[in-house]
Amino acid sequence: MSITEIAVKRPLLIIVIFFTLILFGFISYQSLNYNLLPKFEANVLSVSTVYRGASADEVQSSITKPIEDAISSVEGIDHLNSSSMEGVSVVIIQLKDGISTVTAQLDMERKINKMKASLPEEVDDPVVNRFNSEELPVLRLSASANASPTELYDMVDQQIKPLLSNVPGVGAINLIGGNQREIKVEFDNDKMASYGITSTQINQQIATSNVSYPAGSVENDSRRFTIRLDEKFKSVDDLSNLIIRQNEDGSRVFLKDVATIFDGQAEDKMVNRINGKPGIGIEIVKQADANSVSVSALVKEKLEDLKVQFSDKKLDFEIAVDQSLYTLASADAVMHDLLLAVIIVAFVMLLFLHSVKSSFFVLVALPSAMIPTFIMMYA
Repeated sequence: MSITEIAVKRPLLIIVIFFTLILFGFISYQSLNYNLLPKFEANVLSVSTVYRGASADEVQSSITKPIEDAISSVEGIDHLNSSSMEGVSVVIIQLKDGISTVTAQLDMERKINKMKASLPEEVDDPVVNRFNSEELPVLRLSASANASPTELYDMVDQQIKPLLSNVPGVGAINLIGGNQREIKVEFDNDKMASYGITSTQINQQIATSNVSYPAGSVENDSRRFTIRLDEKFKSVDDLSNLIIRQNEDGSRVFLKDVATIFDGQAEDKMVNRINGKPGIGIEIVKQADANSVSVSALVKEKLEDLKVQFSDKKLDFEIAVDQSLYTLASADAVMHDLLLAVIIVAFVMLLFLHSVKSSFFVLVALPSAMIPTFIMMYA
């Protein structure tokens, strides 16, 4: 018995089959993740290295060239370009078609780990990145409050960022702009010369004094307590009263005697503004398997709670880019076009066949054939 004969002789069976397929298709559709772009990876890797305070020539000779030599033996490299800027080295690697970016990234990380010992001590660890559409932020917003720039940055970095990280589906949060707090020490060359103290001695003394380390433990019959010696500076006065040198006659040279210490701001390297108003930019990146629409909605709810929680600071958020708006608009456009297509086809059938029954078949057959495809999409 053919499929046609089964459909004609056993209509109830066909109705049950299609009803089941439509039901599971609808359930699968509800379970699908909304994303603006499909998941894809480009055959491009980058190696970024920060060397603060170094000139472009120094970065080229000390960072870029050794990294190029180390990763050039990795299999599958097609093109390799590098840029050496003040304080930053960036190496862009173009892979050949068919080469796994994950495998290439692991190989490059192993090569770089072997040669890290030859890099200057002040250099941050090189970071190997690969481009992935899942790493695009779903939300870009700007935070502002009735506070000084440094207070606002500390509030966003230490209080707001951890709360947003706890939102389900949030994978990473990046901050843009802002003024970080920085304790500045300005040397007085004349006073340093009179005391016979060099800047190297001062730097070493500050580095060795601002430390915290374990110092054993104390036990009794029922408890054990860990002892930790904390010598980190708690205030500007602590730093000012740091002893740089103690002379044989008992006199001391303090840091405040040879330098001026004040609580300031770090140099602005990136500025964030929205509609002309300064603020701290916040980028929300979702987890790889999360629904971008639901993550965006949950983050917006959390932002409203944070406004109430920090109402004394008049905390406010302005959303610059919301990926969920474009995603929902695209999904709504698809559903609208699908409904319009069914209606137009049914109208054409009615116009040419002059049969309401045939037009009704189209209205039922097209959705019944399309909705079950969501089962395979979900699978």
